[in-house]
Amino acid sequence: MNGFSSLGNWRKCLLGVAAIIALPSFAFAGDRLAVFDEIANKAQTQFFDPAMNGLDWERHVSRYRSRILSDMTPSAFSKDVNEMLAALGASHTQLYVQDSPQWYQLAGVFLPGNKDLEGELAPFLTDGAPIYTGIGINVETRGTDTFVVGVLDGHPAQSAGVLTGDRIISVEDRPYHPIRSFEGRAGKASELVIERRSGELKSITVTPEILDGRTMYEDAMRASIQLVKRDAARIGYIRAWSYAGQKYQDILTGALLYGDLSTAEALVLDLRGGWGGANSSFLNFFTDQTVETTRIDRNGQRRSFSGSWTKPVVLLVDRQSRSGKEVFAYGFRKLDRGPVVGETTGGAVLAGRINVLSDGSILYMAVADIRIDGIRLEGQGVEPDVEVPFDPVFAAGSDPQLERALAIAKELLG
Repeated sequence: MNGFSSLGNWRKCLLGVAAIIALPSFAFAGDRLAVFDEIANKAQTQFFDPAMNGLDWERHVSRYRSRILSDMTPSAFSKDVNEMLAALGASHTQLYVQDSPQWYQLAGVFLPGNKDLEGELAPFLTDGAPIYTGIGINVETRGTDTFVVGVLDGHPAQSAGVLTGDRIISVEDRPYHPIRSFEGRAGKASELVIERRSGELKSITVTPEILDGRTMYEDAMRASIQLVKRDAARIGYIRAWSYAGQKYQDILTGALLYGDLSTAEALVLDLRGGWGGANSSFLNFFTDQTVETTRIDRNGQRRSFSGSWTKPVVLLVDRQSRSGKEVFAYGFRKLDRGPVVGETTGGAVLAGRINVLSDGSILYMAVADIRIDGIRLEGQGVEPDVEVPFDPVFAAGSDPQLERALAIAKELLG
């Protein structure tokens, strides 16, 4: 089935489905109030501002504590807790439960090489890994609607034809849930109904797969690599869905120096969405001070390469470019390495600590303020040189920010 002939037909299909379906819930161990108190205490002892941003913390906590019920779902519990934490007005301060993809992704960001965290998370992992079943999308909820705001390269959603801007209606005739909709469906064709444009419903067959929070973003980064041709110009493109660690920098440098982008004349480096990471040392790769090495084989063929990228580069950012990506963007502008295109970054530049709670949920807590060249980027962000606003809702896969970045890259080549 390729779609529904009308919105009316779709409504008929829902007649036998309750408006709210009781989906099976993930195990949520521990007493709700005990976990709540654990969160409140950690916030009070770890938050970087001992004055708690001017809040009467005890009174604030007491008000939210009265809402906690023993039979709350993980989603409802995290909603109330995150509303309480949001009053602190700080990034890197949020609760993640196993009912959300972010739990597995955040665990995957911090797990590699961290033996202490590995031990704390061990009881809540499957085969020692933060894995879940999904299709590789980032979503944003607006009211009661859920929209796709990112489609990870090389993942099932992209292969099935899901586009940025699609509104998700249902999965297998049930309301969408980012975890429970695909639980137990790895390798099984699943019907995803989306609204691509207002009133235009479409049925898509997608096959979920097991996603590993430790590797899914590096896989997506490799899959994003393209050599885009604009007339005679060859423009390299790569998207760092996460920039949290040297392995992502290695993918970037390998592609540009020796891999598929080695013949590119210019580069668009896309830091939109996903997770942050990155540090200012990654900027060293884009300096114009380098040593050139030439390889000459026995046939006299010569190939020269350097240890840095000295050709034109355009940096692409949006409001979801956060944390270390913003530090990178700030340094990129300071070095005047190339134009920054897109939207002002998220203004989420604090140092965070991972806390594994007794029920297995993760509390991310801002434990230190950050200054870059004496400037506080928290709440401010990095402004682009070329602003390109973009609301992905019903975008049907269009990407004006990327198109502008590619056009500018071509212009830089003269």
